Amino acid sequence: MTDSFIQLGQVTVSTTNNKGHDPEFWATQVTNKICGISEGAPEHVRQQARAFKNAVYAIVLRGIRSGIDSDRTTVAGLLRGQGQGDMADIIKEL
Repeated sequence: MTDSFIQLGQVTVSTTNNKGHDPEFWATQVTNKICGISEGAPEHVRQQARAFKNAVYAIVLRGIRSGIDSDRTTVAGLLRGQGQGDMADIIKEL
């Protein structure tokens, strides 16, 4: 029997005060998981990779914001359906 260890990759921790992370934070996290740029690549390849990474970031950010808006619409609709119109208006304004 051999000893084996679980190896984790790089672990990072990000904290906030009295709020969650904003969409830009999550878009950056997702984009960094999708797109990596090798330091050893030729400069013209790194430039192309950075341009691609920026395009991916914009798409991911738009998707996250759309998801947030959609969820708020759902929550507001549920509140309105339970007679909580004031709460629904507050949720929609966030």
